[in-house]
Amino acid sequence: MSRLELIDEDIRNIPEYVPGKSIEETAQKYGLDPASIIKLGSNENPLGPSQKAVQAILEYANKVHLYPSADAGELVDTLSMYLNIPSSNICATGPGMDGLLDNLMRLIIQKGDEVIIPIPTFSYYEIAARANGASVVYVDRKEDFIVDIGTIQKAVSPRTKVIFLCSPNNPSGDMVSESDIRTLLESFPGLVFVDEAYVEFADHSITNLVMEYDNLIVGRTFSKIFGLAGLRLGYGIMPAWLKKEYMKIATPFNVSLLAVKAGVAAISDKVHIEKSIAMVKEGRKYLKEELPFKVYDSMANFVLVDVSPLNANEVCEKLLKKGIIVRDCCSFKGAGNSLIRVTVGTKEQNVRVVNAFRSV
Repeated sequence: MSRLELIDEDIRNIPEYVPGKSIEETAQKYGLDPASIIKLGSNENPLGPSQKAVQAILEYANKVHLYPSADAGELVDTLSMYLNIPSSNICATGPGMDGLLDNLMRLIIQKGDEVIIPIPTFSYYEIAARANGASVVYVDRKEDFIVDIGTIQKAVSPRTKVIFLCSPNNPSGDMVSESDIRTLLESFPGLVFVDEAYVEFADHSITNLVMEYDNLIVGRTFSKIFGLAGLRLGYGIMPAWLKKEYMKIATPFNVSLLAVKAGVAAISDKVHIEKSIAMVKEGRKYLKEELPFKVYDSMANFVLVDVSPLNANEVCEKLLKKGIIVRDCCSFKGAGNSLIRVTVGTKEQNVRVVNAFRSV
């Protein structure tokens, strides 16, 4: 028996997660000065982290020999005030929202259960579900990547445990309406997971529905609006009955001390939040108007660009040679080979991106 056969066959067949390219690997591959490269492929905040969060990290750096609180209670209470939702409905999670997904699948899924995923969307839903024994049922979106609720309902079977929705969706930037989510919640006996990683850049959220429905989970992150991607901090908003069960299987001390302190500080930095939102809204409009290809409407901190009849991989390669990292969406199931996701940058970065696309 080979060593590889020690790994469960279902795990061996899971496709690897494809992250955005880093500045370091791009500089090395193309012989570029790292300082000249702009990274707009991973939807990070180009303004950086809140300086209040940075100061909190520095202040508590000499206390990292101590365990944090088991439930990140300080952060959960701060999130409760930020969201106007009781602490009994909130879980802080690490690493990032991905930790929330992993734990929920471990809690809910039994071998042979099914989950439904409208594609194209964030690939880690599939990885987390399949790693815990679920089969994935993929549902195609309609034109302009709109979710078809009727198609999702038809795909439900007695084995369906979870329906995943990303709103705003990654990589397309569109949102699922509140009425459509209510329709699913009222017609589906399982759990509906709504990923709101980018919702601070949008015009509405459905977190309030958690207090109405006992089968809704909302996932959030500190990686986008708060600029804390490197700390890998997320949180879930869920019914109180589910939080009680979730905490039984959550990894002990899964949110670090520095992440807790930085998260609390970042939430308090209203100026940084407002600047980040204003930058994204202005940048989205500029990219939509100036990029020389079809650009889809977006409510996130990125836009989706269709470079057809060109190939996304070839266009991204040309941009990389110019020191511009964007995201080739070919690895997104159901996305085809002509879509590129571009994170909204600063004014200067956006101008450089537009000029680079024009040169292509």
